[in-house]
Amino acid sequence: MVTRNAMTTTRRPGHAARHLLPPREGPGRILQSIDRLEHTASLDAMAFTLRRAVKGLPLGRLRDALHGRGLGHPFHPLSVQIPIGTWTSATILDALPGQRIAARTLIGVGLASAAPAALAGWVDWAELRKPQMRVGLLHAALNVTAVGLYSASLGVRIRGREGRGRALALAGLTTVGLGGALGAHMSFRQAAGANQTEHIATRVGDGWHPLGALTEFPVDQPVRRTVTDVPVVVVRDADDQVYVLADQCSHMAGPLSQGELVDGCLQCPWHGSRFDLATGWNVAGPATAPQPAFETRTAAGQVQARLR
Repeated sequence: MVTRNAMTTTRRPGHAARHLLPPREGPGRILQSIDRLEHTASLDAMAFTLRRAVKGLPLGRLRDALHGRGLGHPFHPLSVQIPIGTWTSATILDALPGQRIAARTLIGVGLASAAPAALAGWVDWAELRKPQMRVGLLHAALNVTAVGLYSASLGVRIRGREGRGRALALAGLTTVGLGGALGAHMSFRQAAGANQTEHIATRVGDGWHPLGALTEFPVDQPVRRTVTDVPVVVVRDADDQVYVLADQCSHMAGPLSQGELVDGCLQCPWHGSRFDLATGWNVAGPATAPQPAFETRTAAGQVQARLR
């Protein structure tokens, strides 16, 4: 016979899950709160001021490195592993006897590594859309708070107040966890930093596809066409060589057909990423992934293309 207490106990996991998961009718409180944040236009004035400041930093070629152009994906998610890992390890050591020096060392390493991770995050953030930037502001604020808590934790530990240092560190880890949850929302829900052209290879059919007569394409002017419903940009040079790239920029899906030709590259009009016309290689960021490029041929005055 099942008692009332036993029935109540077995229902508790499901009852707790109902508070975390959204109901069938629509998004729950967590998603509703983030959705409101995405649409909070009052944050834009501060965001634009910060964006101008970040874009004004004299970073030179370091900017592309911070974007992660050499990695093929954003550098920021990789760089945060050190502070998060060291701070998590410090919390574990706090629960063990005789590990005070080790815990202090890990907190210090985390604080030192947080600076380059934050710089990479700000450089990426300055190239985002408004809804992503708004969530990013709270993400950054939580991380700054976590750095402050860990700095305070290290300070009081040095003065011999270990108990208070542990409490501050635990609060810091909780805060950085909340910030990480928002970072995941930006990456996986809002697609910040994702390759916007990854799907193209599955949408373009095999073989050669017609684009139009060669005379339809003016010299050195990007023209938008479609290949099996996939937008592409076509560029014809003075020697009648035709180049074709996917039209949507791999960074934030900007229309390359509205861009400019610069030194044999096509520059995105939204954030300035440059792609080699012949190969689609991203020669300048913030794009971290190349553009899908097409082979071309001209037969009887008609241009055809197929995905490389």
